[in-house]
Amino acid sequence: MNMLGKKSTQINNKGKHVYSEPNYESMDDIFLLFGKETKGLPEDLLQKYLDKTIRIPMRESLRSLNLSNSVNIILYEVFRHKNFEGLEEISSYFS
Repeated sequence: MNMLGKKSTQINNKGKHVYSEPNYESMDDIFLLFGKETKGLPEDLLQKYLDKTIRIPMRESLRSLNLSNSVNIILYEVFRHKNFEGLEEISSYFS
């Protein structure tokens, strides 16, 4: 299976779609590809899969977000779309 062609989503500050647009809930397998914090994803990869790229909206004057923060934003959105499947919704601390 070609993961990049079929089921992948590339995350980059040049992405074509906003990260909240994809319907993650309907996806069985999700393959997210993040580039290096310093360079992002290779330009040829972005051009080849441009319709599968997403971005986190930012101010024009900002170059990029910290990679770990970007990963957390995207992963939280995926879990939110999947109704936090497999995660503890109510803390057992107060039980």
